Amino acid sequence: MSRGQTTVLVTGGAGFIGSHLVDGLLRDGHYRVRALDNFVTGLRENLAHCLRDIDLVEGDVRELETVDLAVDGIDCILHEAALPSVSRSVKAPITSNDVNVGGTLNLLSAGRKAGVKRFILASSSSVYGDARELPKTETMTPRPMSPYAVSKLAAEHYCRVFGELYGIETVSLRYFNVFGPRQDPRSQYSGVISRFITNTLAGQPNTVNGDGKQSRDFTYVDNVVAANLAALKCERLSGEPINVACGERRTLLDVIEVLRSLSGKDHPITHTEARAGDVRHSQASIERAAALLGFHPTVPFPEGLRRTYDWYEAAPAERRR
Repeated sequence: MSRGQTTVLVTGGAGFIGSHLVDGLLRDGHYRVRALDNFVTGLRENLAHCLRDIDLVEGDVRELETVDLAVDGIDCILHEAALPSVSRSVKAPITSNDVNVGGTLNLLSAGRKAGVKRFILASSSSVYGDARELPKTETMTPRPMSPYAVSKLAAEHYCRVFGELYGIETVSLRYFNVFGPRQDPRSQYSGVISRFITNTLAGQPNTVNGDGKQSRDFTYVDNVVAANLAALKCERLSGEPINVACGERRTLLDVIEVLRSLSGKDHPITHTEARAGDVRHSQASIERAAALLGFHPTVPFPEGLRRTYDWYEAAPAERRR
């Protein structure tokens, strides 16, 4: 689609992934950017460097008045705002549903009224659940194992239906275990890599749920930004889900081993109970992303982990406590 006059709303724009998307849009130079965030999990410092270049709306996707304000004059929405984490949703399923499903529906409804052309949803590999077949392909029947996964799948269905009924071009990008700079290790719900890195830097043992042999398709955040920009620029979207990943998998013990090499430190590992709702292995097929978006990951896992480690090593102490 034409980029010359495109105004993009990034929901959750102060979050880990959202702030990287804001940066990617600004670097591209063809977009006007608005960010929406309630700063419950997003951090103001993630946008401090670009506040003069964007329009910032503070508020919650559950608030209809705020959502109407945020989508006014918007061409495309990158919907990142969500309550992340499987474990959080197990503890508070109603809140997870209110934000992840209700918030998505609010944005789709307001976007339809405002004439939004394109809606790109941040979905999750968790919708595949415990399906044993690898790699995970978008044609597989979803088997969500947690309220979080159910909420993401429901949001995908709303996107597809709004596309079919109202003509909004939609796509659901199923992210696989995104990591990188700015991921907040202070939250109990943060990604495992940010915690592993900050523990390593602090000389603390790394805690592993289960035996550590569970594997994930860890995806550096710049690859996610590239997929979203590709979805903005491609000729047409038709409501389908698309995996965003690197197409390979690493165990948690593999990650710790690479960190030991990067840091030159060998800290002990503490094992705890496996988490309820977690899947054992996850790896994506990225053939559909290549075919429909022209997406190919440009930052492989070892390079992404090195960049992330270097960022945390240089970050102020309060960003890695």
